[in-house]
Amino acid sequence: MRKKRTLGVIYGGKSSEHEVSLRTAYSIMGAVDYDKFTILPLFIQLNGEWAKGELTTKQPESVESLRLRNQGEDVSLFQLTKEVDVFFPVIHGPFGEDGTLQGLLEMLDIPYVGSGVLGSSLGMDKVMMKKIFQSVALPQCTFLSYTRKQIMGSLAKIVEEIEGEIGYPNFVKPVNLGSSVGISKAKNREGLEEALQLAAKFDRKVIVEQFIEGSELEIGVLGNEELKTSVVGKILSVGEFYDYAAKYKNIGTELEIPAKVPEHVVSKIEEMAKKAFLVLECSGLSRVDFFWNEKTDQVYINEINTMPGFTPFSMYPLMFKEAGISYPALIEELIQLAQERYEEKKQNQIEAESLE
Repeated sequence: MRKKRTLGVIYGGKSSEHEVSLRTAYSIMGAVDYDKFTILPLFIQLNGEWAKGELTTKQPESVESLRLRNQGEDVSLFQLTKEVDVFFPVIHGPFGEDGTLQGLLEMLDIPYVGSGVLGSSLGMDKVMMKKIFQSVALPQCTFLSYTRKQIMGSLAKIVEEIEGEIGYPNFVKPVNLGSSVGISKAKNREGLEEALQLAAKFDRKVIVEQFIEGSELEIGVLGNEELKTSVVGKILSVGEFYDYAAKYKNIGTELEIPAKVPEHVVSKIEEMAKKAFLVLECSGLSRVDFFWNEKTDQVYINEINTMPGFTPFSMYPLMFKEAGISYPALIEELIQLAQERYEEKKQNQIEAESLE
């Protein structure tokens, strides 16, 4: 009889997406096959302290039950390498999705789900991501970026530059946040000034993007080098954009899965998504977002999310479910991909050491 594997689920974190992470962890823990896995919950509190739960073979009672507390005992991360077979980090945003946690897990020398240090950091930083997309000629909107210090010291000059190069309306975003936190759609000068100042509260870097008229389309990518794609999903939002409430509370939006778009658009999105995934050196999973202008029939890549949400309202699992991969099966495949990537890296290390 095959031994159960222990899955360490890391969630919470110090970013503004702390609550999103809790919802994602709750969903994953509720869907794991407990005949195959034992769960070790690892909660990072808002103050950065780690708290370890008890090994469990049953799903959590509620999201609130996942708010573990540090009882004054340090969590020995290196001791966890003896307890955990594979980690599933589901921390969104800075200090979790940006390569920092992935670097720690690399030091622990244990398999983990999702992209590595490079893919995670590039996928989190919207400016660097778009510069990489430019290098391989992936069509995208015009964008400009600024630091918080520049915004605070030269707001009027920056607004004039944006008006001249991008115009209205435009989107203003913190560079290193997801889940639509801190994002605004600016329609005039007053709105732009407020949007820049708001985004600067969340991050030291801010990006301003050209508004692309058209449909918001998304696709999931699954794999390491041999990639699968989900069906394409379409966001039908009654708001100005697909915001936090729409993503995580199912307020003011509808999802069309699969999207009713021409087959050539689907094929183009599949091709571009795989190209983006590989050029950023992602692994495991990503959700890639696009705009499709129906009038010009042009597809633009918007961004990639290397750790998309796994809540009941999340696009990634819903799109793969429509493609024939259930939520529990998706989790197991991601764990298997993590193990395969780890074993490949270990083999490379062994071969390198044999040459010394």
